[in-house]
Amino acid sequence: MTAAAFAPAASLAQEAPLKIGVVTFLSGPAASPFGVPARNAAEIMVEMLNGTKVPAPYAARGFGGAALQMQLVDESGPATTQVTEFRNLAQRDNVDMVIGYVSSGNCLAVAPVAEELKKLTVFFDCGTPRIFEEKSYKYVFRTASTATMDSVGAALYVKELKAGKIKSIAGVNQNYAWGQDSWVDFEASMKQLTPGVQVATSQMPKLFAGQYNAEISTVLGAKADVVHSSFWDGDLEAFILQAGPRGLFKRSTVILTTGETAMYKLAEHIPDGVVIGARGPYGPYAPDNELNRWFSKTFADRYGVPPNYAAYQMAQAILGTKAAWEKAQSANGGNRPSTDQAIAAFERLTFESPAGKVEMVIGAGHQAITETAYGVSKLVKGKMTVANVKRYPATMVNPPDGVKAADWIANGFKK
Repeated sequence: MTAAAFAPAASLAQEAPLKIGVVTFLSGPAASPFGVPARNAAEIMVEMLNGTKVPAPYAARGFGGAALQMQLVDESGPATTQVTEFRNLAQRDNVDMVIGYVSSGNCLAVAPVAEELKKLTVFFDCGTPRIFEEKSYKYVFRTASTATMDSVGAALYVKELKAGKIKSIAGVNQNYAWGQDSWVDFEASMKQLTPGVQVATSQMPKLFAGQYNAEISTVLGAKADVVHSSFWDGDLEAFILQAGPRGLFKRSTVILTTGETAMYKLAEHIPDGVVIGARGPYGPYAPDNELNRWFSKTFADRYGVPPNYAAYQMAQAILGTKAAWEKAQSANGGNRPSTDQAIAAFERLTFESPAGKVEMVIGAGHQAITETAYGVSKLVKGKMTVANVKRYPATMVNPPDGVKAADWIANGFKK
């Protein structure tokens, strides 16, 4: 039998679509600021990749010529629900891979299940460093940096902003993995960078509490020079709306490590001088490269608003997975790679995104690092912007491979 006789079957196998489970918040308080922008980015990326409309180096159709089929799942509900939904995606729906998860609690719950089911899983947003510090995973990757980057970057920025004149700090963070880890790393970083600094108070309300008057009263009474908050989702918006009228933003220098997601929607409620983070080089901090020009314009043209960092991170996860898949396919003679081959290609991969270079170099090659940036809010002709922007290289704000964040910070950020 000739080689030509096998060509149609090989072509069909190569062109069989890849099924991707995409998990993000589609309902609840995290949907509007996080889940919906992430879903929108996923829809754009799948459509444009299938239509070969993404700039180089991602111009090839889908993943390695195979079209992408996306199956959306709502991330709302307890972690037990997300574990059930993940099992459904892997076992009932037989997706080829899963890309998703905003909540650190959900990532911690899903990671061991992904390992159990041997399903390639890419976390696009959740920030707790515990994922790869506490365990090793073969099937799990994360293409965004951890909360450590945000906290160390925030400490470096505010030290320079305040010229080192910081006597006391306070925190208002959600009482679960993300908020706890964010505050621990920020407090430790500030104590390294500004010896003698005192913690005036640390408030830890429950996730999605919604009302923060008691915590705001305590922080106001503490009169801290700097107030750190890693609030996200509707909690961030509620905090801004409740803290602003009570003068917290004028009394102290306030750091909102995820503030970029609210800066346009709540522009009139955020005074000048609030420190705004975007969990990396996203949104107003994104570089002027071809991928970013394409992505930001495509997103804004379709949805009428610029992409926020959740949207950037979703796009980054999809492009990183595509880069790994196609690297594996190339090494496999142009044939569709196995999951193991894709994993081998993903480990320690460096790839380009709308936010610039992403390096999978910690967590034994499963955890990304990127640079980060901070600035302060400034209203210009009714439009919210960021001023006094400072950038921090990836290696300056992320620990080395194999070193826990807490140990790295305690050791003076030594490499």
